[in-house]
This record gives sequence, structure tokens and C-alpha cells, in this order.
Amino acid sequence: MLRDSFGRQITDLRLSVTDRCNFKCVYCKPQLEGRWVQRSKLLTFEELERVARILVSMGIEKIRITGGEPLVRQNIEQLIARIARIEGIRDLCMTTNGYVLAEKGDALRRAGLRRVTISLDTLNAEKFTAITGKDYFARVLEGIDAAVALGFQPVKVNAVIMRDVNDDELIAFARFAREKNVVFRFIEFMPLDADHQWSKNRVVTLDEMVEKISSYEKLVPLPAHSISETARRFQFEDGVGEIGIIAPVSRPFCGHCSRIRMTADGKIRTCLFSILEHDVRALLRGGGSDDAIKGFIEQVVDQKEERHHINDPDFVQPERDMSLIGG
Repeated sequence: MLRDSFGRQITDLRLSVTDRCNFKCVYCKPQLEGRWVQRSKLLTFEELERVARILVSMGIEKIRITGGEPLVRQNIEQLIARIARIEGIRDLCMTTNGYVLAEKGDALRRAGLRRVTISLDTLNAEKFTAITGKDYFARVLEGIDAAVALGFQPVKVNAVIMRDVNDDELIAFARFAREKNVVFRFIEFMPLDADHQWSKNRVVTLDEMVEKISSYEKLVPLPAHSISETARRFQFEDGVGEIGIIAPVSRPFCGHCSRIRMTADGKIRTCLFSILEHDVRALLRGGGSDDAIKGFIEQVVDQKEERHHINDPDFVQPERDMSLIGG
């Protein structure tokens, strides 16, 4: 099994397939066209499959396909099919903004994708445009409905909660979860925005969210699926609907972290907030054997940080924003 120097078992891979996105969300702000990573530097499907296969042989059980927006990568369902055939994968899922999910969902399902998480940061169409820079609200709702109808299980919907932006919608989000039979997950605002406008006073904490939602319907804590689960799970007291809260700022979960990330241009990141990246692409394209790549990955994982430093006074925000790191 793949373990870091603190004894944490590494079982989850966030695999980015592109830095490009058709949204420009305020908490991320992907690169402008012309500043994207050159296509020649992006890992090919063959290279992505090879890395996935090697990591699964080392103990990775769960792969989440990310971006950017993964569905803008041409023929993405072909990559899903390649990865789905790797023996040993317990969970293959994707995070998407949902814009083309209604169109591509069936092909993704048939290719072997089993779960999707869809980003939706507001239930107000005008505010949606302000947050994402695009007038695509109706398309995202269609994508959510399509995911439910196609049998993705569970369908999760993520919202990054920002003070004075969408924190007034917490109860509306909770109602949405109950009405649509989806799991709504709230994420504390993190310092990964390209404009570097993040500050602690813009973070709505887990405790604040629980208090606000409980004023609508009492929340009952649910046990974690695993010790390394990122979201704290809650069920409504009447048993209808579930929410999760991911609180890396107010309730860090670094001590049980089981994740590493691979950027679309072949860099391993051992923490979302890492300021270091480790180049696998050079090995892939330089004739490195599977054993050489395994040895390199073991060395990298051994350097995995004990924790992030968001709450430290000397915290340094990563140079790459979320669309380049991979969500």
C-alpha cells in the first residue's frame, strides 16, 4: 500500500484532464484563452491511463476526474472507458459544472462513470451569471436532472459558500436537496482564487452553516463512510435528504488525508495547498519504466505535507489557481 511518512494510506487520486473551463467562477477564475497550458504539454489519454494503472497497482482505489471542466476535453468518455477497465478501482467519479452533462451523461454512464458531483453556487439565475460569468443556469439544472434520471448514485451538488455572496441561500440549498433527491455539499471558501481576494472574514464556517440550516430543519450527524472522508455528513431529522459540509478552514481534516492530485500537465501535488509540484510527465515521455515511475511516486508521497497552513500567519497561497490544480 502507498503510505506517506505520517502513516496515512493514500487511496484517492484527483486526476485532472484539462486546465480549461467554460465558466469563470469568482473563487477560481481559470486562465484566459491564450494562457492555457499548451496542448502538447497535457497528458494524452494513453499517458493518463498509464498513470492511473500504475497508481491503482500501488493501492489507489478511488479516482475522481477533474479539471478545469473535464467535459470540455474532447472524447472524454473514451478516457472514462479506459480507466473504468482498470482492475482494482472501487470508485470512478467526476466533478463537473454540469453545462453539457445532459448531452454527455448517457455516454459517460455507459463508459463506466458511476458518480458525478455538479457545481452549483446559487439558485438565483442572475446571481449565477455574476458568480460564473456565464448565463448557463438553466443548462446546469438540466444537467442535474439528467444525472438523477440516468441513475448516477449518489448525485452530489457542491456550493462554495462565500459571505455576502451566497450564504443567504443555505436554506434554499437545503430545500433543493430534499426536493431533488440529491446530496448537497457546502464547501468553505478556500484561498485558491486567481485574483487572491480570499480572506478569512469571507469564510462561512461549518458551525455557522449548521446553525443556519438547523433553523429550517434540524440536522442529525451521520457517521462517516471512511476515516478519510472530507465532508461531515448530516441528515434532516425527518430522514428526507442529506447534506455534507467540507470545512478545510475551520475544521481541517489533514490528519486523515488519503489524497494526491495529478494536474493535467502531469505534475503530482501532495496537497491541494502545496507550493511544490513533482513532474511525472518527464518520466512518462523520457522512457521511464513502470517501476521507475512507481519509485518516483513513492518518494513524492513520502514528502506529503503533514497539514496545510491556511490558518498560519505566514501562509503562502499556491501559484496555480483551482482550474490549474484540478478540483
